Amino acid sequence: MIRKKHDAELDAWIEHAKLSLVASLANGVIKDRAAVRAAIISAWSNGQTEGQITKLKLVKRQMYGRAKIDLLEARLIGAN
Repeated sequence: MIRKKHDAELDAWIEHAKLSLVASLANGVIKDRAAVRAAIISAWSNGQTEGQITKLKLVKRQMYGRAKIDLLEARLIGAN
């Protein structure tokens, strides 16, 4: 459904998912159905941005309490 960009199958998936182990996920999708539908059919993605944020948070957690901002900046620039 997601790879083919067919949002018509979303309602059928929700009904099937409500009866399975992922019922809580299905309930969350129901609450924000418009956003899920838009994410399925949209050609745009923020995956690259989310990946960079995740990397930044990982480095920040690893260096907590060890150094000042200048060392953190050097590590981030060197991590690329």
